[in-house]
Amino acid sequence: MAAVTIDSLLQNPTLLFRPKAKVLLKPPRSLDCSRNRKLPLSRGSCLCSFNPRRTIHVVRASSSETALIGNFDISSSDDILYKDIFPVKRIEKVEGKFFIRLDRSKDQHDWQFTVGCSLPGKWILHWGVSYLGDSGSEWDQPPKGMRPPGSIPIKDYAIETPLKKLSEGDIFHEVKIDFNPISEIAAIHFVLKDEETGAWYQHRGMDFKVPLVDYLEDDGNIVGAKRGFGVWSGALQQFSNVLLKSEASHADSQNNSIESKDSKNKNRCLEGFYEEQSIVKEVSVGNLVSVAVRKSPETGKVVVCLETDIPGDVVVHWGVCRDDAKIWKIPAAPYPPETTVFKNKALRTLLQPKATGNRSGALFTLDEEHFGFLFVLKLDDNTWLKFKENDFYVPLLGTSSVPGQYGQSDSTSEEISSKSYTDGIINEIRNLVSGLSSEKSLKTKKKEVQESILQEIEQLAAEAYSIFRSSITTVPDEVVSETETTKPAVKISSGTGTGFEILCQGFNWESHKSRRWYMELKEKASEISSLGFTVIWLPPPTESVSPEGYMPKDLYNLNSRYGTIDELKELVKSLHEVGMKVLGDVVLNHRCAHFKNQNGVWNIFGGRLNWDDRAVVADDPHFQGRGNKSSGDNFHAAPNIDHSQEFVRKDLKEWLGWLREEIGYDGWRLDFVRGFWGGYVKDYLEASGPYFAVGEYWDSLSYTYGEMDHNQDSHRQRIVDWINATNGTAGAFDVTTKGILHSVYCTWLLLVLALGRLSLQLFLIIYFLK
Repeated sequence: MAAVTIDSLLQNPTLLFRPKAKVLLKPPRSLDCSRNRKLPLSRGSCLCSFNPRRTIHVVRASSSETALIGNFDISSSDDILYKDIFPVKRIEKVEGKFFIRLDRSKDQHDWQFTVGCSLPGKWILHWGVSYLGDSGSEWDQPPKGMRPPGSIPIKDYAIETPLKKLSEGDIFHEVKIDFNPISEIAAIHFVLKDEETGAWYQHRGMDFKVPLVDYLEDDGNIVGAKRGFGVWSGALQQFSNVLLKSEASHADSQNNSIESKDSKNKNRCLEGFYEEQSIVKEVSVGNLVSVAVRKSPETGKVVVCLETDIPGDVVVHWGVCRDDAKIWKIPAAPYPPETTVFKNKALRTLLQPKATGNRSGALFTLDEEHFGFLFVLKLDDNTWLKFKENDFYVPLLGTSSVPGQYGQSDSTSEEISSKSYTDGIINEIRNLVSGLSSEKSLKTKKKEVQESILQEIEQLAAEAYSIFRSSITTVPDEVVSETETTKPAVKISSGTGTGFEILCQGFNWESHKSRRWYMELKEKASEISSLGFTVIWLPPPTESVSPEGYMPKDLYNLNSRYGTIDELKELVKSLHEVGMKVLGDVVLNHRCAHFKNQNGVWNIFGGRLNWDDRAVVADDPHFQGRGNKSSGDNFHAAPNIDHSQEFVRKDLKEWLGWLREEIGYDGWRLDFVRGFWGGYVKDYLEASGPYFAVGEYWDSLSYTYGEMDHNQDSHRQRIVDWINATNGTAGAFDVTTKGILHSVYCTWLLLVLALGRLSLQLFLIIYFLK
């Protein structure tokens, strides 16, 4: 992926500043330096370029089928059997400059802090201040007089100010912040945010800190605070740091109030500085992939021409398929130049640049027997391009079956004609149904017209079914019955129900306090069912160290703070009588021990499942287990169970089966599934055969500087990955959406409270004015 480096924008800076040690601005992804191209920049020149260095190679013809790409013109349609253009999008890194400057303002009284960026985009300065005497790294909002126009407060600790071009001819987007040097502000803190991509640009993983006093401790993120001269090189790009002597090392005393400031403030020594460094941004770039197919009149083979305007080295990862299943196969030679075999599953060809234009391509010669041509594009080890999340597919068999071309058979014509006819029937049905079901039609059409449309739909459907029946091969009944008797019945238990369940959480964190919750819930069974709930989730039933039930001890002891085992059976029976399914809350990740080992650590279990410390994972130092390492995240309040042990899985499967038979549970709510691999869950669910199962994959949302990120795809993906690990045998709570809605609700509540406070203040003002 091409990346462009821009040289220093200032040739002869004359600013006063103090030097600073090397500053590294880390982009979200590492920069691929192997493809950098440095371009000198003069004033007024373009800041970005997407044209990488390329070496022109001539593709030599190895046979009549592998001629120069120039001999096969995609734009010509004389002998083209198939042609298509695929739009693709890729991410390209663009590099520009980012600067920080501190100098006197025009009136020579105040000072001015400036941040600028040369790359186009919607840049935001997320910033705040710290005051004299503050400890720690917390920010505060700056005084209102210090905030530039367009600034927006973020909660109570920061300000966001957009960077703008001051005039049309300016290179940089920048923001200027004026402040009085004789103030209580000790430092300015900031990070740079790209609103287009959501990326945050920090200094060594921390915020930038610009000190306005001389005694602040350097935590590794200070900018412009150390004396001396020099130039440093960073991991991203060398940046310049120019230092000149200060015009005034101390601010003149203005009046007696200034002299009475804190002694630290008296010794404040501001010096101007300028620091500049590289900044890398990822942008989406659109390109095209052109494909054309023709048949060679000399050999009768099919020739595929592939071209693209993607710059740099582009590798085509390709193969062929022999039927509609689109299973990749390696075709017979010849292959284009620069082709290698990949794991005996596919071929890889480096596209060769064309002699004219910024394009590259290759010719692929294939036998007529192949059904289709499959490929994806590889730009580097981490970048693959597909078409709408699927492999690129080019039909080959159909290219030789176009009417009037290369002796198309009658059977093929009939197949195409039949498909077109049935497609037409389907479209007619859709149009009729759309017209019938539309709200406008229902209001305006008479009953006779609607009945006529329904009759026409029935006729079309019967006709389509007749065509379908005539196109499939019939099998005698005796053959079918013989086949069915030889196949064993397969039991499928997905644990995901019908998809129309409405789940009720049948308890809360305080329910155990009554000690008769089962009986209280039994009395409400009919009422809960009448509200439309079809499934109810009951609390953890086992003996537990914690009253809520989530620190289980003896799994076969079902006398808990919620009630006895007999009361639980009565409750489940009552819920079944009103048509509801019942979920048991099972804690499989951890279990509290009954006894200590020889080292005084609680990791020996009692009861019916009297496991020893082999049942505890080895990588939790709190409980000194002798099992294997955990397959998930450890829950440090209790011994984490090692599900890789065969005896553990056997015992848990027996326990779940016992709960199904003894209590009558229909399914499970699975607690803390982050703690162990989803494949073990699949094993447990297949053994217990639940009607419905849902996992609690509770994880923290993504936050940056105390704000919830807009993009929470990675959080939701972790939940989806767990579901996939269970092989789809269980669902999971949508914790992502829950967290987002919770944040929205809290924001709304704060707004309501603020408006209420404002209304009260207005009321009091009006009252006293009267």
